[in-house]
Amino acid sequence: MTMPKAILVTGASSGIGAAIARRLMKDGHRVTGTGRQPGANSSAEIKMLSLDVTSDGSAQSCVAEFLADNAGKIDALINNAGYLQSGAIEEVTVEQARAQFETNYFGLLRMVRAVLPVMRAQKSGLIAATSSLAGLVPLPFWGQYNASKFAVEGLMETLRHEMKPFGVNVAMVEPGAVQTHFYSAPEAVAMKEYSPWRERFFKTMKNFEQKAPGPEVVAEVFSQIVRSERPALRNQVTTEATLLPFLRWLLPSGAFESAVRFGFGLDRTGA
Repeated sequence: MTMPKAILVTGASSGIGAAIARRLMKDGHRVTGTGRQPGANSSAEIKMLSLDVTSDGSAQSCVAEFLADNAGKIDALINNAGYLQSGAIEEVTVEQARAQFETNYFGLLRMVRAVLPVMRAQKSGLIAATSSLAGLVPLPFWGQYNASKFAVEGLMETLRHEMKPFGVNVAMVEPGAVQTHFYSAPEAVAMKEYSPWRERFFKTMKNFEQKAPGPEVVAEVFSQIVRSERPALRNQVTTEATLLPFLRWLLPSGAFESAVRFGFGLDRTGA
């Protein structure tokens, strides 16, 4: 039987983060969630701390409070806080792109840096993150989100090398489409020049979302990672998250690009 672990889950107010927190609570762990508005989590069983991952001070205070509540120990940090900034590269402003990275990448980095001294000293722990299929296979009209998740992939793989001598595990979960409010994303100011392709892409993504599994499938993978002594670095969940990276590896680059464009109707004329 797995011993109860002290686990901090960021972005746990709703969606995938809330599902992760609930599942780990069910597994018997001592789970603390975070959110910008901690009271937004509907589960009264999960203690919530206030956290703004875009603030150095907030990240440090959150981790300090967690450690105070758990006798100075943290067994796992699960970085889930993030959002989707959609829009063509030309449509998304530099300020919007910077905000995307401030949450998705630098927010994760702040939390990692806040827990590393403790995990190194105790010579144990797990640092995990919700990455994305978009961190492996970029999608059109999600350019800044893709880039932020590619950055997360690079950071976490590097961290895995650096933490191995200290007995700290590093892992990611890379979901495809999951039914959450994630797709209700801030959109850039639309330019009519991109309209036909953008509209076909969003329509296709909406269809994926409607057929997608719930966030519990992602939570199950995190549950397995927490139980594992040696979790894999990359853990795909959903059919497309498994299939598309394999096809990208298997097919010539031109063939794979054509398949992506066909799938989203990017070369089609008309509406």
